Amino acid sequence: MNKDSRILVTGSSGLVGHAVVKLLNAKGYTNLRLTYKEDKDLTIQQNAIDLFNEFNPEYVIHLAAKVGGIMANIKQPADFTYENLMMECNVIEECRKHNSKLLFIGSVCIYPTECRQPIVEEDLLTGKPEESNEGYAIAKIAGVKLCDYYNKQYGTNFICLMPCNIYGEHDYFNTEKSHVIPAIIRKIHQAKMTNEPHVDMWGTGIARREFIFVDDIAEAILFFIENYNAKDIYPFINAGSGKDISIKELAELIKEIVGYEGEIVFDRINPDGMLKRLMDCSRADIYGWTAKTELKEGLKKTYEWYLNNE
Repeated sequence: MNKDSRILVTGSSGLVGHAVVKLLNAKGYTNLRLTYKEDKDLTIQQNAIDLFNEFNPEYVIHLAAKVGGIMANIKQPADFTYENLMMECNVIEECRKHNSKLLFIGSVCIYPTECRQPIVEEDLLTGKPEESNEGYAIAKIAGVKLCDYYNKQYGTNFICLMPCNIYGEHDYFNTEKSHVIPAIIRKIHQAKMTNEPHVDMWGTGIARREFIFVDDIAEAILFFIENYNAKDIYPFINAGSGKDISIKELAELIKEIVGYEGEIVFDRINPDGMLKRLMDCSRADIYGWTAKTELKEGLKKTYEWYLNNE
């Protein structure tokens, strides 16, 4: 990419969007078009058509998505499926029409619940995804396969990355939309502020998850869109930290960072989701990208941001 290349970043106000825009600016890219839902609702096809006709992007980083934690996914499966399908279909088709190079972000939740560990890219569609976020997973699977099919049929240049659980600055810390790390940070911080003797946590705490700091995934996005084409990366690339941690261990680590002295109690009634989810990221390592931020360091940065922006 040239420094004046026309680069469209959808979902620029989200967690990953903020980090990607910050990195693009730091690298000296000057010709950016940023979108957020209030600006361009990309579930509406005409909005996508108008956006691409106005800007005619050479590169597109598609980050716009409806996201949320387990409870939101359980309550709104239709919304998670429909909105994400519509956005990605509209953006992918416009990228084809305008010959734009596309980087599409998927999710680790595309992989089956019963899956070997660590998970390799070839495990996609070898089983059913986790039931609690099946709608979101199906939409993301469709996006990944659509990029693959467009590359095969039309010769497009669409790259897909599959990140593990992303966390960091500009995350959602409200209880409905938040994922596990921001939810735990908020709960433990509020318990500290109100001198609560204990904090109730969802599930048993034994489930293990892999996390990546948002700045690392932003670097992965730019690394691959700058250096590789679709023909180099088939069918997509896992992008994670390569390390997992139990939710109980994670909660204890956040408790230490926050400085909370109460007890953490797991309810054992609500579901844990998939008991272990760790990706094999050796393919990304071979291509030259590896995550840099250790979990404790990333959690400290995230908590500091939360304190300054709550």
